Amino acid sequence: MHQTDRGIMSLNAPATREEIAALYKSPVLDLIYRAATVHREHHDPRQVQVCTLLSIKTGGCPENCSYCSQSAHFDTGLERQDLLSLEAVREAAERAAAAGSTRFCMGAAWRQVRDGAEFDRVLDMVRTVAATGMEVCCTLGMLTADQARQLREPVLQEYNHNWDTGENYYSEIVSPRNSRDRIETLGHVGRAGISVCCGGILGMGESDEDRIDLLCALLQLPTPPESIP
Repeated sequence: MHQTDRGIMSLNAPATREEIAALYKSPVLDLIYRAATVHREHHDPRQVQVCTLLSIKTGGCPENCSYCSQSAHFDTGLERQDLLSLEAVREAAERAAAAGSTRFCMGAAWRQVRDGAEFDRVLDMVRTVAATGMEVCCTLGMLTADQARQLREPVLQEYNHNWDTGENYYSEIVSPRNSRDRIETLGHVGRAGISVCCGGILGMGESDEDRIDLLCALLQLPTPPESIP
C-alpha cells in the first residue's frame, strides 16, 4: 500500500492536509489502482451490494440548497409528495428485496426531523423494512440525540447526512445552516451506534482547495464515515 494511503487510514496517525492534498492531486489511474488495492484487502472484489433508494417525502423542503431540486425555493418542476403510507413503503421494500437488494434507504425532503406522527411513521417504516431482512438506511435531515437513539432501536444500520462542500464555500450553496449543524447531527448518529454515511457534491463552482477542505472535514469527524457518497 502507498505510504500516503497508510497515513490516511491509520486511526493513530490522522492524515495531514498536505497528505490529503497529495492524494487528491494524484493521477486518476493511480488513484483507481490504489483504491482497488485497498478494496481487495477488505472485501471480495467479485461481490457488490445492491441498494434501493426510495423517496418517502418528496419536494417542498424549506432549505435553499442551490443544487437541490427538492427545495421549495426553486421552480424545478418537481411534484411535491407528502410522506408515503406505511403500506406503500412495505410494497416497495418487498419489490426491492425480491429484485436482489440487500439494503434499502429512505430519504425525506426535510430540513430536520420533527417529533410527532410523521416521525413515528418513519420509525414504523424502519421496522417494516428491517422485517424483510434488508439493511436499513435513512436520510431525513438534522436529528436530535434522542431521535438518533430511537432510529437505532428499530435496527437502523446507517444514516446519510452529507457535508456537501468545504467550510469556506458553504455559504455559496446554502444560507439557513452551516457545517456546524452537520457536525452536531453526525455526532448524534455516531454516538447512537449508527454507521455514518457522509460525503459531498462536486461541480458546484468550488475550487480544488474547497474539495480538499471537504476531504479534511470528513476525516476529522468524531465518527469517521463508513460510506462516502
